[in-house]
Amino acid sequence: MDTEFAVVGGGIVGLSVAYGLLCSGKRVTVYDEGDTAIRASRGNFGLVWVQGKGQNYPPYARWTRRSARAWPQFAQQLAQESGTALNLQQRGGYSIHLTEQSLADKVASYEKLRVALDDDYPFEVLGHNAIKQEEPHIGPSVAGAILHHEDGHVNPLMLLRTLAQLVRKRGADVITDAAVTRLEPQASGYELQLQNKQVHRAEKIVICAGLGAKTLAPMLGFKAPIFAQRGQVLITEKMPPFINRPSGEIRQVNEGGVQIGASSELAGLNDSETIDITAQLARNAMLMYPKLASASLLRSWAALRIMTPDGYPIYQQSTTCPGAFYITCHSGITLAAAHALLLPEWLCSRDHGEPSLPSLSAFSEARFNV
Repeated sequence: MDTEFAVVGGGIVGLSVAYGLLCSGKRVTVYDEGDTAIRASRGNFGLVWVQGKGQNYPPYARWTRRSARAWPQFAQQLAQESGTALNLQQRGGYSIHLTEQSLADKVASYEKLRVALDDDYPFEVLGHNAIKQEEPHIGPSVAGAILHHEDGHVNPLMLLRTLAQLVRKRGADVITDAAVTRLEPQASGYELQLQNKQVHRAEKIVICAGLGAKTLAPMLGFKAPIFAQRGQVLITEKMPPFINRPSGEIRQVNEGGVQIGASSELAGLNDSETIDITAQLARNAMLMYPKLASASLLRSWAALRIMTPDGYPIYQQSTTCPGAFYITCHSGITLAAAHALLLPEWLCSRDHGEPSLPSLSAFSEARFNV
């Protein structure tokens, strides 16, 4: 065999999985389609986020919190090995609301989730005066916010670059500009054919190809019920620090720029920005932080999230092709720590029902059969 594990996909998810496998002593080859790929990894918001995740699906809330709690260890490990800080800040984050009703509705949903999690879901409700004490530049239109202390943010491009460096440093073969066009089970292991007609072989395959999995995963018995959801992002000029904690819509990055986002649209594979969404995001941001009205907008972009019908991840070993795995999610940054530190044991196990392994049965494709 050419390698033990072929990881198809060189974004945050694929590189996190590959890094974890390498740390477990496995031989790994990463296949990265290159810059022509539709990448979520270069367009995301950079949040390490627990708040609101799994409101209607407690297993996802537990998995997300487990990864968020592992992030300090993960960031420290990457920094020590690479010499590069990821600028992780995990001092809590907000869900900011412009109306009392919106705030009340969100609190009710969090209270319901807290009950489902046996009261282990810490958050604080802050009225306008309370959030003003935490964030002096908050606008008068803000009714209040929810503060979740496990939330935070990181530099996502630094994370992507660091993972790309470390998987190479640890000995992985990283094949770039390598669009995989065919996956085929063999008597022993798997065969991968690339767009340039090269054929590679691996004992096991982990498909982390984002939207590309829509074509590849069914070749090994998966359904891959995924679709694209467009999100648009704005970023301002560098400003003196004035936002203490991030929210789901606004964060001030370590270089000083303010990143504004949180849009969601069904636009197929169109990753172009639109002026109406740009204007909507800017208006909303200025209501939350009026100081932004005087800031210059430097750039904007759009990227495509990988979504499942219920919005939750898929972790699945093929029922017809043992040794073939499919992983997809739209929270690759938040879940990167779990993918690197927890998934390798699951991927390498012969018995996926072992009690010591991460409990991922709630995330199989079987849930879509109901």
